[in-house]
Amino acid sequence: MAKTLKSVFNPVQELAVNCNTPPERYIYKLNDDVISINFPVIDIPVIDLSSLKYSSPSADEELEKLRTSLSSCGCFQAINHGMTSSFLDQVHGIGKDFFALPMNEKLKCLRTGDDMEGYGSDPVFSEHQILDWNDRVYLSTNPEDQRKFHLWPQNPKNFREILQEYSERLKLLNEVVLKALSRSLNLKETCFLDQYGKNASMVTRFNYYPPCPRPELTLGTKPHADGSAITFLLQDKEVKGLQVLLGDQWFTVPTVPDALLVNVGDQVEIMSNGIFKSPLHRVVTNSERERMTVAVFCIPDSSSDIEPAEELITEIRPRLYKKIKNYLGSYFENYQHGKRTIEAAKI
Repeated sequence: MAKTLKSVFNPVQELAVNCNTPPERYIYKLNDDVISINFPVIDIPVIDLSSLKYSSPSADEELEKLRTSLSSCGCFQAINHGMTSSFLDQVHGIGKDFFALPMNEKLKCLRTGDDMEGYGSDPVFSEHQILDWNDRVYLSTNPEDQRKFHLWPQNPKNFREILQEYSERLKLLNEVVLKALSRSLNLKETCFLDQYGKNASMVTRFNYYPPCPRPELTLGTKPHADGSAITFLLQDKEVKGLQVLLGDQWFTVPTVPDALLVNVGDQVEIMSNGIFKSPLHRVVTNSERERMTVAVFCIPDSSSDIEPAEELITEIRPRLYKKIKNYLGSYFENYQHGKRTIEAAKI
C-alpha cells in the first residue's frame, strides 16, 4: 500500500457541532448526480439463513432467491441468523456508547501513521482526496493472533466481550453463506470456501455519521464496492443512509428489523465469474440525526489464488477475470481515489 500523507485527525463528530457549511475537503463536486436521502427505496430480498443449511424444497426456493438477488443487486437481507434482537442491540450499543465518550477517552485508541486500525478517519493518500463525513473504529478481529487489543476501546467495559462474540458468530455465518452461494450455482458446496482459505481474516468497522449542515454537499462514505468476499452490515434501526447503484440510478436500502444486510464483495464476483455482482454503494448524510452502523468484512487468505470457478467458464460465458492474489494490496488507495481494483483483474 502506498504511503499516506501526514495529517492531523480532525474528528467530524466535533466539526459538526458548530458547523454551518462543511469545509472544502468534504465537498463533492458532482456533475449531474444529486446527493439526496430521498431516492426510491429498493426492494431487497429477505433470505432465511436457517433454511439454507439443509436440503429441502424450502432451501431450494431460498437458494434460487439468493442467486437471483446477488445476480441483480448484489445483496440480501438475512434473517434467522441465530442472533437475538437484544444481542444485536448490544453490538450496536457498544459502538454508539463509544462515540458518545469524551474525546480524550476516544483518543486512547487513535489510529496512527500508516496503520489502518484504530479510531479516527481513513488514511489520506492525496492532497486532493475528498474526505468522508464520518469517524470510524476499524479493528481486525480474526485471526485472533492479529488482534491489536491496545487499539480496542476499554470503554464501554463490555466492548471486547461483545465484539469477540459477534465475530465468532459471523465467522460461522460466513461459512453458511459461502456454501449457499456455491450451491445456488450448482457447484460443489465448498467451492468458494476452498478459495476463501483457512487463514482468512475478518475486519470490523464501526461507522459514525454525525448530522451534516449541508447533506447535499457531502457523503458519509464515497461510492465504492467492497474488496471483501462477504460483508455483513448491521444497520441503524432508526436512520437510513445506505444507497446502492443499479444502472445509473441510486436507490435507498431499507432497514429490516433484526436482519443483517449481506453483500458480496469483489472477490466473490471474481469467483463467480461475474454472475454475482459486487454492488457499488455509498452513504448519504442528513442534517438532523446521527447514524451508526457496524460493517464486518470477511476477507480471503491473502496467499490464496482467487479466480473464477472452472465450472462457470463456458463458451457462452468465457473467463472474465484473471487469477489474483492479495486483492487488498492495492484496494484501499484505489478506493480513496474513486477507482475499482476489480477493473485490473478483468480480462
